[in-house]
Amino acid sequence: MGKRRRQFEEEDERISESWLIPYADILTLLLALFIVLFASSVVDKQKFMSIMESFKSELTGTRIDDTNVGLTVNIPKNPISEKNLNQQKAKPAPALTKEDRELLDLKNRLQNFIDRNHLQANVTIQDTKRGVEITFKEVVLFDPGKADLKKSSYNTLNSFVKLIKTMSNPISIEGHTDNVPIQNPKYPSNWELSSARAVSVLHYFESHKIAKSRLQFVGYGEYRPLYKNDTPTHRQANRRVNVVILRNTQ
Repeated sequence: MGKRRRQFEEEDERISESWLIPYADILTLLLALFIVLFASSVVDKQKFMSIMESFKSELTGTRIDDTNVGLTVNIPKNPISEKNLNQQKAKPAPALTKEDRELLDLKNRLQNFIDRNHLQANVTIQDTKRGVEITFKEVVLFDPGKADLKKSSYNTLNSFVKLIKTMSNPISIEGHTDNVPIQNPKYPSNWELSSARAVSVLHYFESHKIAKSRLQFVGYGEYRPLYKNDTPTHRQANRRVNVVILRNTQ
């Protein structure tokens, strides 16, 4: 009886210890899972080693004293980041059409003339969606409140006409004023003044052999200002005539 009891106790003792094996396997699997999870993401190395140190300390009762010794992780490059980087490379600009090149060349030649003759304060030029736009301040072409071209403007206009004639694009001539009511019986309002000034430039271009079919004009009066009409400088800038060499494709 005593022998059988001792045998039962020995068997019971062996059975009670067997749970350690699956427990250790579970811990090993959990450790491997965490390693895989951390290896597949971008993590802070110091933080990762700290976590590994905690795991090893808990499982083995030892500590990792040197962060360069023990478990290491090779963090793979992020292919998505590389792909995004490639996509962010600047796309090549669309090829210029023949008309674009001609207008750009015209703009450059007009700008060179403006620079050589020190006209930058009163004549400006820009490339817009509509075409090449030349802006003449009132002082270049007209006396205040008048729509007859000043004789001093002829030389400047002649040079612009020569360059403009090298192209066959349509031309829009657009008059603008400030918001000060005109005190002139010849022009009842700024509509008439801005239109008359645009027509004066149109006739000048026509007299210098620019085809009539290319020309058009409009008077905007005070209603398309560049600036608020709140200072003498701003009002002066708003009194202008725009000559726009239009794109055929607009």
